[in-house]
Amino acid sequence: MDKGVSTGTDCEALADALATARKTRHPIAPISKTHPGFTVEEAYAVQEVTTGRRLAAGERIVGHKIGLTSPAVQAQLGVSEPDFGMLFDADRVADGGTLSMDTLIQPKVEAEIAFILKDDLSAGPVTNERAAAAIDYAVAAIEIVDSAIEDWKITLPDTVADNASAAKFLIGTDCLPLDKVDLHLAGMELLHNGRQASLGVAAACLGNPLNAVVWLANKMIELGRPLGRDDIVLSGALGPMVTVAAGDEIIVHVQGFKPLHLSFA
Repeated sequence: MDKGVSTGTDCEALADALATARKTRHPIAPISKTHPGFTVEEAYAVQEVTTGRRLAAGERIVGHKIGLTSPAVQAQLGVSEPDFGMLFDADRVADGGTLSMDTLIQPKVEAEIAFILKDDLSAGPVTNERAAAAIDYAVAAIEIVDSAIEDWKITLPDTVADNASAAKFLIGTDCLPLDKVDLHLAGMELLHNGRQASLGVAAACLGNPLNAVVWLANKMIELGRPLGRDDIVLSGALGPMVTVAAGDEIIVHVQGFKPLHLSFA
């Protein structure tokens, strides 16, 4: 068993272990292995401990990410349902910026469509029509996912406890209303050091990224933390994740939007 991970389901201790892993950049063994029977409900409780600590430290939640919406990504990681995590202001990266590997463990990148809300979604059930009406605009996005679990050997509870493997995110500045975005067939290409590394389409995200927003909105109402005005929603990957390292350059093309650029050092 890894040092810092106690037996049982002590959420505080598990949150400590994950925080130490990220701080030291030394991942821990899968919680699902060190704690047999570890459930998704317990994992979200661990995530909530981490969220509370970050808020108490002065950080601010600016939105949410939806993970594991692409069948390709689910196949990569061996899971079968979406999850969600919190987006914090401190983790936002500028388009064209350079991200230091000193803050990351084993990062991967994925291309997404993100949405910015103009209205609260505080009462359910939320339908596609209600979700669309609450969205101000869409933008292209890059999510930098990273795992505090060794070798990305995660089950659904492992990634949920680790804030859905969220690390950093980049939101484009090219804002489009929903009627200007093909949320079914919009194509995506991710270039890794100039070579095509991931290819996808909007429909890879639960058939339509708006479906992911509906799933999240209803889930957050159920949990008493509803989506609100100005929230960012990263709706999920449009294609397979790509591993990155220092010196890499990423360019993301999402149909209808200006390209996004991100470098690693």
